[in-house]
Amino acid sequence: MRVLGVDPGLTRCGIGVVEGVAGRPLRMLGVGVVRTPAEAEVADRLVLIERGIEQWLDEHRPEFVAVERVFSQHNVSTVMGTAQASAVAMLCAARRGLPVALHTPSEVKAAVTGSGRADKAQVGSMVTRLLRLDAPPKPADAADALALAICHIWRAPATNRLQQAVAAHRRTARPQDATARTLKGSA
Repeated sequence: MRVLGVDPGLTRCGIGVVEGVAGRPLRMLGVGVVRTPAEAEVADRLVLIERGIEQWLDEHRPEFVAVERVFSQHNVSTVMGTAQASAVAMLCAARRGLPVALHTPSEVKAAVTGSGRADKAQVGSMVTRLLRLDAPPKPADAADALALAICHIWRAPATNRLQQAVAAHRRTARPQDATARTLKGSA
């Protein structure tokens, strides 16, 4: 499985590509940051992020894209920029028909370090160890993107089994049961 991890940001958008399967050693294929100038208009910055992500998609041909789920922050302008960069990553993936998975920061930290409250240094240290790198990727956005990809590779098998079980349940549920529940709910 080859996953492009995206740590969205308007100034620095972390990008990392990891290949492997759960339970086996993983391999980093690339890591970097798409940067945009803070003084540029937001629309122009989003175009630069889109071009950067498209280049990574062209070069590495991932099967999945894992994006950090935007969560509420006190600084509205920061969360808006993060959400906009996140949307660009999802759009680029959707254009290519690539599945997109959203992972919260605590899910990623827990998957990589064992603690959902780990700090940036702990994440960087574990990414370095898991991918057998000489040093933690810099800046932290790059390490976070790799952590997203690792998290997705490790979580995908369980998520896929859950989705298959739900789909199988829906297929085997008797149609009259659904009708009875609907009629009961409207009474």
